[in-house]
Amino acid sequence: MEPPGPQGHPHTRQERLPWQWEEHEWRRHVERARAGRSLKPAVWPQGARVAVALSFDPDHETIPLRDAETRPGKLSQGEYGARVGVPRILALLERRSIPATFFMPAVCALLRPDEARGYTDRGHEVGIHGWIHERNMLLEAKDERELTFRCADTLERLSGQRPQGIRTPSWDFSDHTLAVIRELELLYDSSLMADDDPYEVLADGERTGLVELPPEWIRDDAVYFTMDRYTDVRPYAVPRQVGSIWRDEFDAAYAEGGMFQMTMHPHVIGHRSRMVVLEDLLSHIAGHEGVWYATHAEVAAYVKNQAGLGA
Repeated sequence: MEPPGPQGHPHTRQERLPWQWEEHEWRRHVERARAGRSLKPAVWPQGARVAVALSFDPDHETIPLRDAETRPGKLSQGEYGARVGVPRILALLERRSIPATFFMPAVCALLRPDEARGYTDRGHEVGIHGWIHERNMLLEAKDERELTFRCADTLERLSGQRPQGIRTPSWDFSDHTLAVIRELELLYDSSLMADDDPYEVLADGERTGLVELPPEWIRDDAVYFTMDRYTDVRPYAVPRQVGSIWRDEFDAAYAEGGMFQMTMHPHVIGHRSRMVVLEDLLSHIAGHEGVWYATHAEVAAYVKNQAGLGA
């Protein structure tokens, strides 16, 4: 049997390799979900110089569960995020009066409904992040749609807030993801990475009105600090060194009058030495005038309105 292809499906003799594709084939792949016009506004609310959009993905136990890893050891790593990381993060945000967005797998919300409601009760946003942090690129279209819709309904019921945006698990984007997002009539996505600042997503060259708030692995804690003893995944960065990267990212966003977006995970950033780095970063940001702290939904609604894309 031939080795699996990039999405886990075996190559067949009939499949042509990319260098054999005709122009319409590679263009079709490139154009499926692409960056349209920039939605970076001329000015942020109250004349602010920069928009700061902090986000946290409370994945908790769903990372091992997604891969059918059910032993207590791996699950306890995720439990740390809920038991220790989330309270530390919420306390920090409350001290600094900063709103944030929590992209929460539905299974996590079902395991801890008080946590889901606690986010919205504190003025934060809850967004879609899959059912069990599934790998959507391995799903059939109907299954991806069903899980995403089920997640939206579950989060609305448990948090009291209908999700306005999505961050796909692992930022994976299948051939069907954009169609599912549009059918759900979401305001924004935060999974694609074609810019530093907000932009409109195009579907096969056509405008969608969907706002993209691009994340980036540079501004993600997991890539620096993830640990898996059975693979070659090991933390490779000193937390304070990572903090210097994030400060530089903010400084550049501030200089350009753009958006500074961060993706963090309670079971990663919530450890003591890493919370110190987050605290330092927020102190650095607070030393600048003209900072607008907002949820992802607030940023998306603002730039969409400024661009005249409607409500």
